[in-house]
Amino acid sequence: RPAPAAGPAEQGWQATVRRLTGGLVAPGPGPAERARRAAVAAVQRTFDGPKTVVVINPKGGAHKTTATMMLASTFGVHRGGYTLAWDNNETRGTLGWRSQQSQHHRTAVDLLQDLHRFEDAGSARVGDLDTYVRAQGSAQFDVLASDEDAASAASIDAFAFRSLHRTLSRFYRVMVVDTGNNMRASNWQAAIEAADQVVIVSTVREDTAQSAAWAVDALRATGHEDLVRRAVTVLSAPAAQRDDALADRLHQHFGRLTRVVLEVPYDASLVTGRPIDYDALSQQTRDAWLHVTAAVAEGL
Repeated sequence: RPAPAAGPAEQGWQATVRRLTGGLVAPGPGPAERARRAAVAAVQRTFDGPKTVVVINPKGGAHKTTATMMLASTFGVHRGGYTLAWDNNETRGTLGWRSQQSQHHRTAVDLLQDLHRFEDAGSARVGDLDTYVRAQGSAQFDVLASDEDAASAASIDAFAFRSLHRTLSRFYRVMVVDTGNNMRASNWQAAIEAADQVVIVSTVREDTAQSAAWAVDALRATGHEDLVRRAVTVLSAPAAQRDDALADRLHQHFGRLTRVVLEVPYDASLVTGRPIDYDALSQQTRDAWLHVTAAVAEGL
């Protein structure tokens, strides 16, 4: 695990002064760098066991998969691995498409069929999962894709989710679960029951925001008030031009219901539909998601 930065400034004009003077003058970090160091420390904090983060919005195009990938990437980069991004779609989701590909095409359905291989905690090893998950290189996390077989009739239900979750919790410190669009599906409900932290995502658009608000109301109406109160809301810009009035309304609405509301900027490389390359993202995007992930970690 990378050690958190300490000592003199490494960014901004303070770092420039230190380099130009050969270290004779070494100003401390500025406000932005201090905030970043605090966020890294929050992400790297010690948990009291494996943690499950569930990303929700019952509408397609709300950036659930993007958020799942970015949270898992940030946890992986700063915690040094043992992080899983998991597509908990009852049939077919898009997480596998947005991830770096592997030499195999196995999915959660294949792992479910072979779970007997992992029943013996004394002999099962994390490396045995390599033929089911897809390693994401320098981002240091794995992806468990949903079913990708067009001819398949397989479906993930609540029993399947719980079985997978029980096994995967033995191998991963953090699991970030991407959900489908059907809140009434049993596997969706099972994910909520397993959640240590819910992340409510929406673009700054009326339709996706309305869907997110409806999901919050549904959770509160079904006995999950505390989960909503501790939730993190993430608003992402769907285009380079921000709708300031709508963004302010969304901050006010979700700010009254959830623990914190954070925004992430528009990044063209995230909306192409291609596999997400964390290293290719702008520093602004990575920093924004670092602060989101820190907020999530603080709730775990």
